[in-house]
Amino acid sequence: MRVVSGTVAIVKGMLTTLRHIARPAETVDYPEVKRPVAARFKGRHRLHKIVDQQSGTELERCIACSLCAAACPSGAIYVEAADNDPKKPVSPGERFAVHYEINYLRCIFCGFCEEACPVDAIKLGPEYELADRERQAFVYTKDMLLQPERFAPAPQYHADVDNLHRDRKPVVYDSKLAPNADLDRVYLTHRPLGSTAAQGAEHSSARAPRSVSAKHNAAVAAEHAARGRPAK
Repeated sequence: MRVVSGTVAIVKGMLTTLRHIARPAETVDYPEVKRPVAARFKGRHRLHKIVDQQSGTELERCIACSLCAAACPSGAIYVEAADNDPKKPVSPGERFAVHYEINYLRCIFCGFCEEACPVDAIKLGPEYELADRERQAFVYTKDMLLQPERFAPAPQYHADVDNLHRDRKPVVYDSKLAPNADLDRVYLTHRPLGSTAAQGAEHSSARAPRSVSAKHNAAVAAEHAARGRPAK
């Protein structure tokens, strides 16, 4: 049986080869002519924005949850967060990314960051021509990821490639045009509750519990004490 199955496999392989021998050679004059990549191709990352329904301004979708950095198997992503200013929020959430960097010397383009992001802020695009001569050019900052056409190194940006599938992965999500691609209701309707010490600090730091939370925790502890239960 092994001989028969092996012979069948060889015959199938030879038939596949014979079918392709008759086809004419397909030559592409690269880089003048570039073959379009698939819509789900995992190329250079891009950070996206959203149109705020209340003010009509563009906000960064990233809420600095750092799930992308946690999911990255090569440790290529660095995120530093800070609290939003209630008067001029940067993102729909309580926090926003002060620094968002991707080291492409480490990135393996696995797409785990895209899958981990709860608000679809980071997406892998079609850009694949990332050659350069300087090591520093491979560390992308937040500005480079938000607007590569302005801030990315010139050898690494190609408009004809970067604009592919823009209808499927828009840079700015407008809820009126694409309601199904909008943020979750929690982030869409959220507004910062008040200023915190982290906004005036040079670096982001963990904030103390809000007064509302402290009062709630004290009330719960008092209720448990009255009932003779240990507070959790």
